[in-house]
Amino acid sequence: MRRNVSTTESTPPQSFGVLPGATGNAAPSFSELPLSPALQATLQQLEYRTMTPIQAASLPLALAGHDLIAQAKTGSGKTAAFALALLTNLNPRRFAVQAMVLCPTRELADQVTQEIRRLARAADNIKILALCGGTTMRPQRASLEHGAHIVVGTPGRIMDHLDRGSLKLDALNTLVLDEADRMLDMGFYDDIAFVAQQCPTRRQTLLFSATYPEGIERLAQQFLRNPQEVKLLEQHEGSKIRQRFYEIKHDERLQAVGTLLKHYRPVSTLAFCNTKQQCRNLRDVLQAEGFHALTLNGDLEQRERDQVLIQFANRSCSVLVATDVAARGLDIAQLEAVINVDVTPDPEVHIHRIGRTGRADEDGWALTLCSPADKRRVAVIGQMMGSDPEWHGLGSLQSGDDSPLVPPMVTLQILGGRKDKIRPGDVLGALTGEAGFTREQVGKITVTDQTTYVAVVREIARDAVRRLGAGRLKGRPVKVRALAD
Repeated sequence: MRRNVSTTESTPPQSFGVLPGATGNAAPSFSELPLSPALQATLQQLEYRTMTPIQAASLPLALAGHDLIAQAKTGSGKTAAFALALLTNLNPRRFAVQAMVLCPTRELADQVTQEIRRLARAADNIKILALCGGTTMRPQRASLEHGAHIVVGTPGRIMDHLDRGSLKLDALNTLVLDEADRMLDMGFYDDIAFVAQQCPTRRQTLLFSATYPEGIERLAQQFLRNPQEVKLLEQHEGSKIRQRFYEIKHDERLQAVGTLLKHYRPVSTLAFCNTKQQCRNLRDVLQAEGFHALTLNGDLEQRERDQVLIQFANRSCSVLVATDVAARGLDIAQLEAVINVDVTPDPEVHIHRIGRTGRADEDGWALTLCSPADKRRVAVIGQMMGSDPEWHGLGSLQSGDDSPLVPPMVTLQILGGRKDKIRPGDVLGALTGEAGFTREQVGKITVTDQTTYVAVVREIARDAVRRLGAGRLKGRPVKVRALAD
């Protein structure tokens, strides 16, 4: 359920208005907002009827033209909150970049781009470009030459385009800094500052952040004008996220993860470590024990990172091991468990981590491993969440099922993508037509520029590789292989 949230304006400096993300009164409707008839019609079509707490708090302020600092996590509806504001400020007849969204990762930029496109679909010919690293510059420069209304990108790639003169910001009226805290964690402060300095002084700036580190205050003082501030405290429903703490010796930490997995047997688990080296160590331990585990870290090339994320989202990898920075912007459906291998020193980050599970109508486990040195951090987390930590011992866990924890799907990689005019329907048709499989045996299909990924149930994976490889896709033979995890 959602709660109606009210905010009051005051002269800056203004402290955060704390907005509980809990249950309560009926949520306000989007129809109450001063949006165009076209946007209202789109919201109805998308079944966006009532606002989430962060939307109800931030949208009236953003639509009134205020600069804004909004503290909200991934999955709280923040993308729609800033997208509706920048679309309202847009003049579709003027082919120039009028809005820009900076994101910490390519994955988040892609998600934001897709959401803005959905909301803008009723408007005439609004062009939205994603400008991220990991792909060549030439197609992006060509797209910019033909004109764009909105760009969404990562700081480094946006700077590259500014340096080359392929991106002009003279007409920009809205700048959005999405997940600003993680951009700071990744060392982007100077990049953000450079990009902001290239924007017109008279603009609206909307800053969204899950936490409020010192760097956010510096950004706000330097680049925002009398910002209004709202804060959404996450309050996880106890019946949805079941949280347990396990006291262990420090040197037992990595082996303890396998013990938890064998006992709880989640299909998909996101395991958080505080360092990249710890991530690699845990992945190696889990793989040695027979688990299908992968890791996300900043050392991966973009292609490798994409493959890891696709396999995890496809449920063909049981455990994804990541740092907070690497996992930023991930919004994985059906995540049964979060394991905190290391206790984070920031209690707000802990709340953000465990909020990845127990979404929508799903239940989830939040399991945290604590050495004696971590006890003080856990006490602070308990105080912030308003509950006493529930302590358990690893000795109480028993594996009732000794069979291997095997993911239900396998991801197949097909050489050929958008540039070859391949669409998801083509792949589904090939599998359910000539290959003879059922629709229920096929999972998520992801088409990139050069490559297509399709999840199939594990039992048919080898047969699917053989039959797809022997058949034709879009009238031509293709190379297919199963991704090893």
